[in-house]
Amino acid sequence: MHTDGMARAGAQTVLGIDIGTTGLKAVALHQTRGVLAQVEFPHELLSPLPGWAEEDAVYWWTTTRRALRALLEVVPATDIAAIGVSGMVPAMVLLDAQGQPLRPSIQQNDARAISEVAELRAAVDTQEFFAITGGTVNQQNIDPRWRWLCRHEPEIVARTAHLCGSYDFITFRLTGQLSLEENWAAESGLYDVQRHCWHAPYLLHAGIAPELLPPLHAPTEIVGGIRAEVAAETGLLPGTPVVAGSADHVAAALAAGLTTSGDVLLKFGGAGDILYCAERPDPDPHFYFDYHDIPGLTLINGCMAASGSLVKWFRNELAADATLAQLDQEAALLAPGADGIIVLPYFLGEKTPIFDPAARGVFAGVMLHHTRAHLYRAVLEAVCYGFQHHLSLLEQAGRPIRRVCAADGAAKVVYGCRLPPI
Repeated sequence: MHTDGMARAGAQTVLGIDIGTTGLKAVALHQTRGVLAQVEFPHELLSPLPGWAEEDAVYWWTTTRRALRALLEVVPATDIAAIGVSGMVPAMVLLDAQGQPLRPSIQQNDARAISEVAELRAAVDTQEFFAITGGTVNQQNIDPRWRWLCRHEPEIVARTAHLCGSYDFITFRLTGQLSLEENWAAESGLYDVQRHCWHAPYLLHAGIAPELLPPLHAPTEIVGGIRAEVAAETGLLPGTPVVAGSADHVAAALAAGLTTSGDVLLKFGGAGDILYCAERPDPDPHFYFDYHDIPGLTLINGCMAASGSLVKWFRNELAADATLAQLDQEAALLAPGADGIIVLPYFLGEKTPIFDPAARGVFAGVMLHHTRAHLYRAVLEAVCYGFQHHLSLLEQAGRPIRRVCAADGAAKVVYGCRLPPI
């Protein structure tokens, strides 16, 4: 029998888990042989009230265990060198003193705290805020969402002992160790991105006690080992190292090979990401700021609140009898412009570049001769125009674009989606 140390000494396989907006994905990746196994389990983005975006963190943990068991049917536990988790950032998971979620997570694209966002804009010097945090006041800042909770769910806030993100929660469940990966802090609006520390006046304004925030870690730092109880449930070896993990879009930038200034990634997930690689910290007021998973590099990060989630909404609510592949085929038969239909894709407000949680989705120009194919193509074109808006802003700011690559499920559709000129 192998001991934990012996099992990992020659191990060349790592497991990756991604807590996405619309599903959990997991992969076993060998150092030289590539992908050995992968699984996916869907979950739902919950929007019970206008602007709300929530998910069931407990269900994330259920699907994580299912995914690990499935991967270990292919890869022996003795071959696993380490595990890393990625996910949406900065999602908010509120835990009680026993580490149990007190309510559904509040996702990064949640747009409920409209009045609190306005209050924060009025309370801070916006130029100073940008200089410190690398971003502008917006709907995904932790401050307005926390103050919304204090006003509307004070009993939940009173019981909150820990505040963490999506992948931090799964890392905690795997290891028993609370942690925050640094990009949660960088996108929180509470962090000094140049000095790498919390900005105490912004924590005070939000009403967040520093002890609610777990220790910060860089992505590749080991947080802890697999707990014995998790090992018994999944088949993993106790003590298998678990690293702090990564924001999903930052991990995607690494996987896409963004290593040089001017490299751009268009990531078509539940939200839409536009990532620009830079070799020094150089925030842009139209974008978010992130640290790259490669030390020394940074990312300018654009994020549209609803791209893939808008496409999924359209299919579920307006074309439930069709698959996405069928809808793609129908849309491909139409000319660019969707016969005059224009869609504004602000179905969860909008983050970059307009930072307006009160923005709303719009179908304009619809007439009786239009079909669902016209509507669907207009949705796809709206998402593409959103990406183009960000690329235009990069060019206007004098940021040269060296190369562009696309990733995730919609990339194959967008490559064939010709657009009329703006």
